[in-house]
Amino acid sequence: MGKYSELAKDIVRNVGGKENVAGLVHCITRLRFTLKDEAKANDEVLKAMNGVVTVMKSGGQYQVVIGNHVAEVYDDVCAVLGMKEDSAAPAEVKKGKLLDRAIDIVSGIFQPILGIMAACGMLKGFNTLFATLGWYATTDGIYLIINAAGDALFNFLPLFLGYTAAKKFNLKPMLGLAIGAALCYPAIQSSALSAAGEPLYTLFEGTMFASPVYIDFLGLPVIAVDYTGTVIPVILSVWFASKCEKLFNRIVPELVKFFFVPMLTLLVTLPITLLLLGPVATFGSTLISEFTLTIRSFSPLVAGAVVGLTWQILVIFGMHWGFIPVYINNVMTRGYDNVMMPFFACTFATSAVVLAIFFKTKSKKLKEMAIPNFISGVFGVTEPAIYGILLPLKKPFIISCIAGGIGGAFYGHFNFRKFILGGMGIFELPNMMNPDGSMGNIIVALVGIAISMAVGFVLTMIFYRDPETNEETPKTVSIETEKAAQAKNIVIASPVKGKVIALSDVQDEAFSAGILGQGAAILPEDDTVYAPADGTIANMFSTGHAIGMLTDSGAEVLIHVGMDTVQLNGKGFEPLVQSGDTVKKGQALLKFDRNLIEAAGYSLVTPVIITNSDAYAAVLAANTETVNAGDSLLTLS
Repeated sequence: MGKYSELAKDIVRNVGGKENVAGLVHCITRLRFTLKDEAKANDEVLKAMNGVVTVMKSGGQYQVVIGNHVAEVYDDVCAVLGMKEDSAAPAEVKKGKLLDRAIDIVSGIFQPILGIMAACGMLKGFNTLFATLGWYATTDGIYLIINAAGDALFNFLPLFLGYTAAKKFNLKPMLGLAIGAALCYPAIQSSALSAAGEPLYTLFEGTMFASPVYIDFLGLPVIAVDYTGTVIPVILSVWFASKCEKLFNRIVPELVKFFFVPMLTLLVTLPITLLLLGPVATFGSTLISEFTLTIRSFSPLVAGAVVGLTWQILVIFGMHWGFIPVYINNVMTRGYDNVMMPFFACTFATSAVVLAIFFKTKSKKLKEMAIPNFISGVFGVTEPAIYGILLPLKKPFIISCIAGGIGGAFYGHFNFRKFILGGMGIFELPNMMNPDGSMGNIIVALVGIAISMAVGFVLTMIFYRDPETNEETPKTVSIETEKAAQAKNIVIASPVKGKVIALSDVQDEAFSAGILGQGAAILPEDDTVYAPADGTIANMFSTGHAIGMLTDSGAEVLIHVGMDTVQLNGKGFEPLVQSGDTVKKGQALLKFDRNLIEAAGYSLVTPVIITNSDAYAAVLAANTETVNAGDSLLTLS
């Protein structure tokens, strides 16, 4: 177990326990669970955890957003689940809406190779750049070796996708590899066949699907296709193989299953793939490319604007996975993509908005968050900025979408293209160099970056206001105004005695940025937590450091005693109630040892959060420096 072992245990417990987890993968910032029953997951508890940014549900997956260190958390979660990395993927495709199932399949197949794909793409791009600059020739050993390292994945992509697709479709992974290798086998590639002589005949001659036939299989024509670097044929083939394997597992005697089942699966799958599935998938790839390019041809500018404007919204809901195959298919079949590439503008629009917030804000916490999130965004990872800063503040997120749309429109109009897959953020630039070594497309890329960043930065500097004066964030009011409003508004009392602290000053971004909801914080001067209203204890954390409560008025209140105090594993906390208990305002809920907690090195600052803040027009904090337990702290209207 690693340094995130406690967080991992809490996450597993609140997604419904080990028995509720059917599978787990991760992407750049998220743990993506496949749960047997999502209703068993405690959304609000997870969102309230230190170390968890937020929770999303999309594509048949339960997504716990962690941040850039998600890989370390993933390892510890796998350890808690008793899963190895190669067994953590879902055992079968989850049933549900067709769109959700499609996105789940695509993300499950492509996520495992994204990191290595980005790395290989960067190697290819920089190798091309350095050769163009004259640092070495394309015939030199250094070029050939680096190119081999960068090009291997893309040339033999069916092997990698065969493996990941096999895991997704519950086929033995080695069978998936064998299928991918067979599709790349030199003797059946179109280039090898064409070198052998004239075709026997050509099918569909005179159409976009014209296909030479050099060999047959028992009299049936085998259409010559170059499957190296393709995407859809191997996925379709592995899916078919998974059905064959299940059939043969039922009918082959146990005594010979070990070798007869894979033999029969390959014997049936490969001919069917080469005769039918492969050509159909290839024709489908051609249609997809032609269809997307036809849509783009109506107005490249508008098409680019739509992609740039909506891409981050798709990312939030995980729906961008539905478009990744289009991007990959275009590059592999046409040699470039210019349909999806306007999303490149969004990376830099987001980064510029975050940078502007750094210069504009007076909040120390926002300044601390802004610089690392700016750097992360420039390097192509924008989700920490989206979830940690932009979404909670709302208006900056809208600005980033507008800036991305304007940059995308520029890219669409000037036919911006990417020629090599891989790379992220600024590291994608070498992959955008024209194959002939000319710099025209790179210049378009750089101008688009400048436009996106300038628009995002300027609009943010003009329209952004700090939470204290931003109408979208909680405002402080005078005690007199608050008392006058109590007759018609919901009042949440202070659960502890102490000094009142603005939520934006709490040294934890999950609280200070309002990700978990709006409210206030208190530095306790007493050792007892009292019920802030009549209601029910929704969750008394096992470690005693936090209490979730549903008031009779419908407010969802989270009381979190101290920062990172979950690490104490209950030491210093004495719960006086348990989950499900009905309580009255002023009833003692929890005792805690202030001296022990401080001696252990933890802050006692206690946020009081309304986790369903979106249900109210405003969450108003009392404008007072200190409160006693039972005094009015928050007013919900």
